[in-house]
Amino acid sequence: MKVNVNHLKLTISAASKKQYPETDLPEIALAGRSNVGKSSFINTLLNRKNFARTSANPGKTQLLNFYNIDEQVHFVDVPGYGYARVSKSEREKWGKMIEEYLTSRENLQAVVSLVDLRHEPSEDDKLMYEFLKYYHLPVILVATKADKVPRSRWKKQEALIKQALKFDSTDDFIIFSSFDKTGLDEAWQTIEKYI
Repeated sequence: MKVNVNHLKLTISAASKKQYPETDLPEIALAGRSNVGKSSFINTLLNRKNFARTSANPGKTQLLNFYNIDEQVHFVDVPGYGYARVSKSEREKWGKMIEEYLTSRENLQAVVSLVDLRHEPSEDDKLMYEFLKYYHLPVILVATKADKVPRSRWKKQEALIKQALKFDSTDDFIIFSSFDKTGLDEAWQTIEKYI
């Protein structure tokens, strides 16, 4: 299925199950650390500058944002995790909200899990991947900020990330840069497999 990106709208920012949109559209969730470049990834995919708001203050997304893409799919932007400046109780609240969505939403087809190509995955990254595998959710692992890593080191960084996450070879792995659009076509082709 080829997705058009002509008509985009934010359907709802939901805090709990009772606010999820009542549609049968397939959903692709996007999860990652607060400063991993999730909004930039969404904006690059949708060929828009500021559709998903990028922020100088990581941890800005505090609800589940359901973005309707051409009445074909919802992208669900999940609050970034691992952000220190948010209170513990706030983090726990987000955790419950994310868990409820990921474990109970029937429309959910796959999760795009974003990590930073430059670094070994954090403990939070590892926990998120383990969680997704535990619930048998298909994962599209996207390693962002590829333009900041010399191409000659990509394979090495990919191996490091896969090893740290105990990467399941049935999942997809995409090296991505919102700066020069590396991996853009591959990301779309992979997402389209699930919708």
